[in-house]
Amino acid sequence: MSEMRVIGIRVEQPQNQPVLLLREASGERYLPIWIGQAEATAIVLEQEGVTPVRPLTHDLIKILIADLGHTLEEVHIVDLKEGTFYADLVFENEVRISARPSDSVAIALRVGCPIYAAESVLEEAGLVMPDEREDEVEKFKEFLESVSPDDFKATDS
Repeated sequence: MSEMRVIGIRVEQPQNQPVLLLREASGERYLPIWIGQAEATAIVLEQEGVTPVRPLTHDLIKILIADLGHTLEEVHIVDLKEGTFYADLVFENEVRISARPSDSVAIALRVGCPIYAAESVLEEAGLVMPDEREDEVEKFKEFLESVSPDDFKATDS
C-alpha cells in the first residue's frame, strides 16, 4: 500500500465530470478517480475549510463515528474492477467497511486519517506525469486532455 495525498478536484470538459486526483506521498504516481458531483463538492468544501450551516452527509458520518466511540484509522483504495474503484474504511481492531473511494476520501479529510492505495490499483490506474518541475495543476490539466473514463475500464487481454 502507498500513502496518497489529495491533490484536489478538477472538472473534465466537455463532459463536466469531476475527477479526484490523488498522488503518492512518497512516489511519483498519480491516481485519477472519476466521481460524482455531490462527492466532489464535499471534498472541495472540506479542502477549502468551508463549514456548512447544517452537517452534510460526510460531516454526519464523522459525527456518528465519533459519537459511537469509534475511530476511523485509515482509508484503503483496494481494487479496480471494470473501471470501478473500491475502497475500505478501516476502523480500530481492523474492522473494515466497504465504501466508494469518493465517500471514503471525503470522510478521511474530515477525520484527518491517512489514505492508502493498493499497489495493484496503482499498477493498473496510476500515472506518472512527466516534467516534475511543472506545477501539479498544470500537469493535471494536460493529463485530463489526454484521457477519458474509458481508459480505466478493464480489457479482455
